[in-house]
Amino acid sequence: MRKFLVISLVFLVILVSCDTKVDLVIPQFSDGSILEGTNQIPLAVRNLTEGVYKVTKGEKKFGQQVVLKWNRGKLSIYGAKLGIYFILSGGVKDSILYFEGKWRYAVNTEIGLVRLSSSKTNDTFKLTGSYGEENETPNNAMELTYLRPFSKEVKEKDFYIIAHRAGGRNSDYVGASENSIEILPFAEYLGANGVEIDVKLSKDNIPFIYHDETINLRTTKDSPIWGNIESFTFKQLRTFVVLKNGERIPTLQEMLDFILEKTKLKLVWLDMKSEKNTLPSVIGIQKEVLEKAKLMGRDLEILLGIPTEEKRNLLMQQNGFENIPSLCELSINDVRNLNSKIWAPRWTLGTQTSSVEQMHNEGRRAFTWTLDQVGTISEFIKVSKFDGILTNYPTIVSYFHYAK
Repeated sequence: MRKFLVISLVFLVILVSCDTKVDLVIPQFSDGSILEGTNQIPLAVRNLTEGVYKVTKGEKKFGQQVVLKWNRGKLSIYGAKLGIYFILSGGVKDSILYFEGKWRYAVNTEIGLVRLSSSKTNDTFKLTGSYGEENETPNNAMELTYLRPFSKEVKEKDFYIIAHRAGGRNSDYVGASENSIEILPFAEYLGANGVEIDVKLSKDNIPFIYHDETINLRTTKDSPIWGNIESFTFKQLRTFVVLKNGERIPTLQEMLDFILEKTKLKLVWLDMKSEKNTLPSVIGIQKEVLEKAKLMGRDLEILLGIPTEEKRNLLMQQNGFENIPSLCELSINDVRNLNSKIWAPRWTLGTQTSSVEQMHNEGRRAFTWTLDQVGTISEFIKVSKFDGILTNYPTIVSYFHYAK
């Protein structure tokens, strides 16, 4: 009986460790591009196309309403239905705007191609065209009709849409691995203006970015080394470990330098996931990158995430800890004692309006985490006073924020 139990447990561990095979479709246009011969769309025109739109054709597929937002030179479209989003390239020719790219539901792997062009009748701006499923040529009618610009509140208030694990979990199949450099530009297309990344410490004291305690098939490809990831030198990790989509594990320095130099992200939440005291190593890198950002005139915050009392105590042991930018997930008193810039309670504690207002009165901000359910995201954005939301689905948060 005992032998059978041991064998059963081993089999269960193997099942849990194994990766579920998902056949992902990466659709491509087979008939060339409608953007050939077009010119870049001027910034002023891009700004005019942003706003809230009614889906007048294709509503069964994409919902009744979407928002259009430009990110990193591409047009993103966000909706509430299954986290629908589009990432489109655009061009202009003879005063007509042309767009093409892909659509996808954030909560599953349904995907397809889309082409749109602009038209204007009776002073109503529209995007008309068609969409397809997977690799099929777009042939289903689609039309978006402009309703209104973003509200004054949306335009004037800083709101932080923070992508979990740098842009998405591996289980969301976004095409780049969680906590990789390669996922960072994609996070911006999804609507994020901030990212949360997980910090570990190698055997030779190099901070790197990775979520789990172990090297495993959820996060990496098959590897010649296994076990606790912090038991290896970074050279060993860089040499032998490949992330799920083929990328290499980045150091914290590499990750922050890329964010600073190659993105427009405004905030980085450093989730201190290590079992070791990473603070002395991390604080030095944080300070260096923030100084470079200041010299560049770059609007970037890098915050030490303090999730536990142990991490709180370790931070308070650092000289000048009250001047080290931090984000505290603990009590309001802990926020004050650390002089944290941001209080970050988990969403299950509710909207906590009075506590959030206390933080605002003290010149601090409040974020909540990790919020993924459509109904709860909608409620928090409508009624709470939080300044930001950490989420695995930034497209859904983006829709409800910009549609507000």
